[in-house]
Amino acid sequence: MIQGMKIKAPFFEIGPKNYLWGDDVVELAKVADEASKKYNVDIIFTTPLTEIRRVKDATKYIHVFAPHMDSLKPGRGLADILPEAVKATGAEGVMLNHCEKPLTIAELKAAIVRADEVGLATIVCADSCAEAAAIAHLKPNIIVAEPTELIGTGKASDKEYVEASTRAVKDVDPEILVLQGAGIKCYDDVYRNIFAGADATGSSSGIVGLPTKEAQYKMVDDMIRAVREAYDARNGK
Repeated sequence: MIQGMKIKAPFFEIGPKNYLWGDDVVELAKVADEASKKYNVDIIFTTPLTEIRRVKDATKYIHVFAPHMDSLKPGRGLADILPEAVKATGAEGVMLNHCEKPLTIAELKAAIVRADEVGLATIVCADSCAEAAAIAHLKPNIIVAEPTELIGTGKASDKEYVEASTRAVKDVDPEILVLQGAGIKCYDDVYRNIFAGADATGSSSGIVGLPTKEAQYKMVDDMIRAVREAYDARNGK
């Protein structure tokens, strides 16, 4: 686990996946950067590997993460993603074990160790409460609790799952941040998750699946505003 990580609750994760590429990724990152400053909310922007350097150079406030890496060391490994190379692009962290890029427990453990060695924060995806608790023992910085069957459906986790999965992680290590993901499509979904006790939430298709850039950019602003308003309400501000 990277000590002294800059990201703090409440925060939000945006992952364009392969819905966007090139200049469109950079422009969305700039919008996220503005929202991060406006609402004082940390944003993880999980950038396609090809755009990490461009996004890093074009922004000031967001935290740029890679969508994956492998656990190999410098040397052979054609087409594998070297941790040192990810760090050299300017990335601050890496996402691991997404349902679209799953890892075995052994490989996940090795990847987290390598991330720690090169100074990359880790955000690790988990499906069930049991998996989230098991992954917490590997000491990542952030765990994404998102039922696989809800990803991309527009249906968010219920309050019971949010509370139970957050508790499952915090009971193992209270310093691990918990992001409640899957099916986040609007202001209300974000607000409910944060108000229910999550450190963070995030969205991919709920933003980049919208039909116009204007709609995407407005949704970014709406969702980040929801993070701030829900967290402040939760804490009596």
